[in-house]
Amino acid sequence: MTIKRIETYSTRDLCFVRIVANDGASGWGQVAPYNADITATVLHRQVAPWVLGLECAAIDLLIDTVLRREHKFPGAYLCRALGGVETALWDLLGKRAGKSVCELLGGTPGPVRAYGSSMRRDISPEDEARRLCSLRDRFGFDAFKFRVGGECGNDIDEWPGRTEAIVPLVCDALGDDVAKLVDGNSGFLPPRAIEVGHMLEDNGVTHFEEPCAYWELEQTKQVTDALSLDVTGGEQDCEMSIWRQMIDMRAVDVVQPDVCYIGGISRTLQVAALAGQAGLPCTPHAANLSMVTMFTMHVLRAIPNAGKYLEFSIEGTDYYPWQTGLFEGEPYTIKDGQATVTDQPGFGIEIRAEWLAKSHLQSSTC
Repeated sequence: MTIKRIETYSTRDLCFVRIVANDGASGWGQVAPYNADITATVLHRQVAPWVLGLECAAIDLLIDTVLRREHKFPGAYLCRALGGVETALWDLLGKRAGKSVCELLGGTPGPVRAYGSSMRRDISPEDEARRLCSLRDRFGFDAFKFRVGGECGNDIDEWPGRTEAIVPLVCDALGDDVAKLVDGNSGFLPPRAIEVGHMLEDNGVTHFEEPCAYWELEQTKQVTDALSLDVTGGEQDCEMSIWRQMIDMRAVDVVQPDVCYIGGISRTLQVAALAGQAGLPCTPHAANLSMVTMFTMHVLRAIPNAGKYLEFSIEGTDYYPWQTGLFEGEPYTIKDGQATVTDQPGFGIEIRAEWLAKSHLQSSTC
């Protein structure tokens, strides 16, 4: 069974990928959101020519072939494009075998503890506390993440005093029975990050994500070494050499690869394995309710060093308008604070025909 055709259905924000094999089997994958139409062009120009005609099950060979053939173009766009093809192949293989992807990976369907993940900094501490408590009571979340600092902010807060205001207010409102996580989004230099980190510890926060510029591993390590809570990171990284360095130097306590950013599930599993050998857990990044959350759910049900929770975005279409009408049915539900990986073949997701009809179709065929 070989790859006969690769189709992309793209908008500026999102791109789904459909692989069709020579026997008619097919599967759905997705590139990372944002500038996804550019990624679709990269896919057809720099990925498709090397993978058309290859065996569908030869995923590791496919990845190695693309990265070697396109060695002059390492980095984010190539990995995002590669991930779209790779995830579609896992879906195809699962459907053909009549098994979920997590079963193909050696796991089992079942529940995954989720944390409600806020993406907003434009919200007041009081409003954030109210909405997190409401979601706790409605869906049973027993863990939440909220934002501090300013994204890539060089110690400049979203507005003066917001970090010092939101941390105690939200932590007190959620109470001791709810795990508290915080995301810095590369917002601080080490001294300020350590100062904020001690405040987080004093308020019962257990997870401090990306406190410093993610590309400055030595800065992050300073924070990790200075704090007792878990310092986490890695969502932006797609080069395996950086992952090895990050893990070898213990820059973080928890690794957070993003399936769509890193180039697919197989490369995510490589990072999880490297982390496992170092005794570190893996809690992948999944910041929206496109297919990336489903990819992550299947990975968490399969790896032995899965972290404590699944990142589950609490933002709706008011924040992510491009999330509207993506899938047939409702693939994401939270009950008692848990999401569920079903035993449906593949990822168990089908893209709505209405969404596909409005997107831009490109096709590469051998």
